[in-house]
Amino acid sequence: MEHQHIYQKGSSPDAPTLLLLHGTGGNERDLLPLAEMISPGSNVLGVRGNVLENGMPRFFRRLAEGVFDIEDLVKRTWDLSAFLDSAAEEYGFDRRRVVAVGYSNGANIAASLLFHQGDALMGAILHHPMVPLRDKELPELGGVPVFIAAGKRDPICPPQESEDLNELLAGAGADVKLYWENGGHQLTRTEVEAAAQWFQEKFEA
Repeated sequence: MEHQHIYQKGSSPDAPTLLLLHGTGGNERDLLPLAEMISPGSNVLGVRGNVLENGMPRFFRRLAEGVFDIEDLVKRTWDLSAFLDSAAEEYGFDRRRVVAVGYSNGANIAASLLFHQGDALMGAILHHPMVPLRDKELPELGGVPVFIAAGKRDPICPPQESEDLNELLAGAGADVKLYWENGGHQLTRTEVEAAAQWFQEKFEA
């Protein structure tokens, strides 16, 4: 399925392509400043969610705050994976070298990609994610680097969600770093700076 998106070719052929996935109500340009901070030389693919909730773009439906429509989540996870395949072909980037940068709803669908396909992503930076779905056997994620940024006082994504996600991904073999902020659900500069430092250690060392 086609997604409204923006693609910017990077200056460094060795850097992974960054897949930018916005939060509820965002768009394909929302996280461009994060890409600039995390890996300014990377190709950037910013994607807009195909679901509208009261006019606000999302990547999958939910039944209530924090209650996901699992059937829709699974379908749209595979749709996004197929879109990545076709975008790699269209723009000529290496499909095996894609690192997702997601916030909130975008972080949830990025986590869902990891839950469904061991080779869906080379790595992921997840800002304020929840566990996308439970009672699912995860694929082998041998060493896939994942950075989770969470808020200790996040009313939308309780800290336990981040702890659980950390545990599930690590249990599947992912190399997970869980970073805590003292605040709530908002995206902070300090957590993006921490993500950028982590990214450089994992992908540019």
